[in-house]
Amino acid sequence: MTNQDLAAISIIDSRNIWEDEVENFTPWLAENISQFGEVLGLELEPDSTSIGVPVGTHRLDLLAYDVDRQVAIEIQLGETDATHLGELLTCMAGRGVGVAVWVASKFNDEHKAALDLLNQRTDEETEFFGVVLEVWQIDGSRPAPHFKVVAAPNDWRRHARASGWTGNSEIIQRYRLYFQGLIYGMGEGPDVPRPRRVTGRRWQSFTSGYEGVEYRASFATRQGERFARVELYFDSDYRETNKDRYDQMEDNREEIEAQIGGDFEWERLDNRRASRISVVRPGSIRDNDGQLDQIREWMSEKLVTFKRCFDPRLADLLI
Repeated sequence: MTNQDLAAISIIDSRNIWEDEVENFTPWLAENISQFGEVLGLELEPDSTSIGVPVGTHRLDLLAYDVDRQVAIEIQLGETDATHLGELLTCMAGRGVGVAVWVASKFNDEHKAALDLLNQRTDEETEFFGVVLEVWQIDGSRPAPHFKVVAAPNDWRRHARASGWTGNSEIIQRYRLYFQGLIYGMGEGPDVPRPRRVTGRRWQSFTSGYEGVEYRASFATRQGERFARVELYFDSDYRETNKDRYDQMEDNREEIEAQIGGDFEWERLDNRRASRISVVRPGSIRDNDGQLDQIREWMSEKLVTFKRCFDPRLADLLI
């Protein structure tokens, strides 16, 4: 390969993609918070986010959770300024947040230095991140977001390299071992959904046989409440397709709930691409072994019940 064969990367103004921070970029980031969390080495997921959280007379752009820690995210599609830094610190203090993330299109040296100083002067429970948002395009390809960490806690880079930039290694190992045990315990059979590869994330996916629809077992956090979940997850590339499939399933809501049982949640998620139908129970990956065994048994039973209930309906829905 010669230099002439290499593609050229160009950087696009982020406002050409997201015209408005509040209306466009913040909802997009909330929907893609898991991938953003990987950049930071945090375990974030869409269900953990809240947009525009009031903090006294101020408003936090985005609130998320990393396992059981609150994460405050300040968004600025432009060059960093003191006003946004003040907003981040004020909201962080008002919510008692342990992790603060400032996302901007360009970071001034003085604001990067401010975050570095805060990381030096605060304890291990308080962390500050500065992240530059870029939009890359390669030889006229579709634009792609690229996040570059420019300020981070003191030992973050060493730990990030050691864990492969995918989050806390202890938590990843706990998820991996838990879901491997779940899959092994379920065995194989016509009523057992076929698992996808175990990744060490909060959730484990199982194929439904239809593109854009899958079964999932997961752990989640919402407003500080930790719970386990089994769900049917609609997430094709087309938002309207997902909503239409969800709506048709919800037309049979009473019949489905009677067949499956449990504490049901019907989430159309109108501000996101995906939709879900799920049952939940209290639980956390940090529970003791005995509690995790009970959760694993519950997940196994619900996954089989979900497949028996939804497979025939998916066949009728997606023919």
